[in-house]
Amino acid sequence: MPRRHPDWIKVKAPGNPNYLRLKRLMREKNLHTVCEEARCPNIGECWGNKTATFLILGDTCTRGCRFCAIDKGKPVALDPEEPRNVALTVKELGLDHIVVTSVNRDDLPDGGAAHFAKTVFWIKSINPATRVELLIPDFDGNMNALETVMSSAIEILNHNIETVPRLYGKVRPGHTYERSVQILKHAKELRPEVLTKTGMMLGVGETRDEVMAALHDLRANDVDIVTLGQYLQPSPKLLKVERYLHPDEFREFKDAADELGFRHVESGPLVRSSYHAWSHVQ
Repeated sequence: MPRRHPDWIKVKAPGNPNYLRLKRLMREKNLHTVCEEARCPNIGECWGNKTATFLILGDTCTRGCRFCAIDKGKPVALDPEEPRNVALTVKELGLDHIVVTSVNRDDLPDGGAAHFAKTVFWIKSINPATRVELLIPDFDGNMNALETVMSSAIEILNHNIETVPRLYGKVRPGHTYERSVQILKHAKELRPEVLTKTGMMLGVGETRDEVMAALHDLRANDVDIVTLGQYLQPSPKLLKVERYLHPDEFREFKDAADELGFRHVESGPLVRSSYHAWSHVQ
């Protein structure tokens, strides 16, 4: 039987007018959001506040991460109208801060980097004042692809390490911890003025010492922003929750990360990478 969530993990069912309007817009323009595909518990709050994380490059991933509810398999061809449609939706919603992420596309030579850059181009062309945050995959270690993304007019580059090195084989097959840290390091070297950001989900078997070691690694590589949240099992087929961390533990991690010198730390049971993203750079 599925594990019962503790009392502190509760969210309201979505359904307010802004949520319904945004959902309608997504369907009209054939767009996807990671909020829906990953079954994020904060979708009602974020969409109610007219913010969303757009999912580009389709809705089918070429990797098999054991924590993610996004469909895996053979992706469809890229939609050439997707970048412009994202930008038009941003304009219609009047968003000041937008997050754009994607599935992994190992079938593409650049992992979809040029499509990311094209999306940023259209967002900035139509909405020049909108702040753009990209949450990118690892591009299979292709640093030329990273350079393509970093040459676009972004303010924040986000790439999640997700978990501690010891658990990568269990949680993120096909990825390596070292590659993810290298992505963040090289992004900062390419454009020091762009804020770098990453996130970890806790409760999959990591120890406190392992989390602290990862946080030290991130600061040593000049990562500016970190998010820490509770892993929640999206479906019975995916990775089980090993432990629910109490909110006090998340506060302790926040205090420790603040002491390490991160520009911003978002830490709590329901925190996700894009949760309150607009506030991370203020």
